[in-house]
Amino acid sequence: MSHLTQQEMQAILDAPIPSGWFGVRDRAMLHVCFAGALRASELVGLRLSDLAMQPYASVVVHGKGRRQRCLPLWKETASALKAWLSVRGTVSTPEVFINARGEAMTRSGFQHVLRKHAAVASKACPSISRKRVSPHVLRHTSALTVLQATKDLRKVSLWLGHASMQTTEMYTRIDQTVKLEALESVVAPKLRSGRFKATDRLIASLNTAHITHRRKTVGR
Repeated sequence: MSHLTQQEMQAILDAPIPSGWFGVRDRAMLHVCFAGALRASELVGLRLSDLAMQPYASVVVHGKGRRQRCLPLWKETASALKAWLSVRGTVSTPEVFINARGEAMTRSGFQHVLRKHAAVASKACPSISRKRVSPHVLRHTSALTVLQATKDLRKVSLWLGHASMQTTEMYTRIDQTVKLEALESVVAPKLRSGRFKATDRLIASLNTAHITHRRKTVGR
């Protein structure tokens, strides 16, 4: 499963220059996609009515099978999103992220934005150029970030909107530290120390068995 390191992910998040309309939008899209572990369809499908900025920032995500999940946003993500909303402008499109024509951002449009900024980020972090960066790679990277922070697969499953825990278990095969920490947290049973005491009867029985075994071996 392809995923990014923390350094690679940070380089991509830092790639958009927030000095203009497109840079502010792209930075917000990347932050929201990564922080929420969103599929491309979930990201471009977000509507203004799905956002809540008070008392804390959160977003309602409409996932597969009509499943919904409400996710709190990190402070950095909330700041990037607020900056975008302040320059988005008043348009009739209900989706949060729009293109230059004021229409809803498409999946292919976001994939283009991601590839563009991944190319820019690869100059500061060359290892990115050896990976195929896609929206789902950001989703996997977010899942591993949550898993490493919480060490709880149930929380990762809720964060991703998985219908089954079996789907989430694949992340433990990537992050072996989760298994090691689980092993270290279990107190192993202790063995009682002591001396072995053999009775005369037991010793005689063992000697007889040994002599019988040797006779059988010699006789073969």
